[in-house]
Amino acid sequence: MDPGDGDFEAFVTARGPRLLRVAWLLTGDAHLAEDLLQSTLAKVWPKWPRIAAERPEAYVRKAMVHLHASWWRRRWRGELPYGELPDTAGPSDAYARVDLEQSLAAAVRSLPVRQRAVVVLRYFEDLSVEDTAATLGCSTGTVKSQSSRALRTLRELLPAPVEGGDRRG
Repeated sequence: MDPGDGDFEAFVTARGPRLLRVAWLLTGDAHLAEDLLQSTLAKVWPKWPRIAAERPEAYVRKAMVHLHASWWRRRWRGELPYGELPDTAGPSDAYARVDLEQSLAAAVRSLPVRQRAVVVLRYFEDLSVEDTAATLGCSTGTVKSQSSRALRTLRELLPAPVEGGDRRG
């Protein structure tokens, strides 16, 4: 057991829930998110002594985005049949917020991989354009253009805001 193992355990304990949320936002599935996080941590652990001194959370996030992209490229993305279409919630429905969150999650999952990664890192992880570009290994201009395209697509896919609510974009 390496002396840095305790540091790795402490990092996983402290940052694990947030990293799991990022994984869920990338995959849209709780089980796949756990697999993605576990696989990423398994790949990062041997390199831990080298990356622990820098920005380990950024490194793990970047590794997770890259691993998810490689999984996504291999996965079949055909249509899934449904027996019945779900009912849409009315404005006075107590579950409207949950429905909206599920709609948002589905809309984000429908984005191309690069746009999805930008949206998750910029808006859910609240990274700057520069940090997002560094994480994805691209220019800030690419982050801005991918973000703009993703937001335009999300506006088209999501229901119009309820009267009195505001839509930020």
